[in-house]
Amino acid sequence: MKIRFLGTRANTDLSSSYHSKHSGVLIDDALLFDLGEREFLETNPYVIFITHLHPDHAFFVLDDVDVNIEIPLYAPEEYEEAFARVMPDEIDVEGHHVASIPTIHSKLVKSTAYLIESDARVLYTGDLVWIEKEYHDTFGELDLVITDGSFIREGGFVMSDGESVWGHNGIGRLVDLFSDYTDHIIFTHLGSWFYEDPRDARKKLQSLSDSVRVEAAYDGKEVNVDS
Repeated sequence: MKIRFLGTRANTDLSSSYHSKHSGVLIDDALLFDLGEREFLETNPYVIFITHLHPDHAFFVLDDVDVNIEIPLYAPEEYEEAFARVMPDEIDVEGHHVASIPTIHSKLVKSTAYLIESDARVLYTGDLVWIEKEYHDTFGELDLVITDGSFIREGGFVMSDGESVWGHNGIGRLVDLFSDYTDHIIFTHLGSWFYEDPRDARKKLQSLSDSVRVEAAYDGKEVNVDS
């Protein structure tokens, strides 16, 4: 499975030359996960999967964007434009099995992670507070987890009104969660903490685990994943 990171910047004004574009991950030149920039359409994916309808993952939700996307596009909920389809629990497309796993992230929009299986098993979470324990058994043995790098501080940035929880969990907590299922975690959607000193930030990520390879993505990064 060939993975190319098209965009790795969170919804922050801070960026760097290798982290200037919003979220997008292309798998095997066919499946695009998240559409944070209009230019990602130029990769001509066969199908697009959106983790949630925030503009840094789905640029077309901005009020001033006029766009007609003819490529099949799936999201966790309906959108006013006719091109957005509701993602089924699972789908087979271009030799890949893609399953939807509900996530906790936003108070206002639904969100989902995607488990992609072909010659490898990869979990792409999008922005994330947590995944309910009832879904952890679906992870199995993962060759790679791609997840939310918004906050490295302990606890991340998580809010609650007593009924709902939303925000982004801390990177350390996400390493603890996924290290039971994989030995390789790549953080994307990198927040402002990363850009103060990217070299030092990469070292911090690498130091989070002795048993799991933890690293940061960058725009254009390519990874070949084998089972």
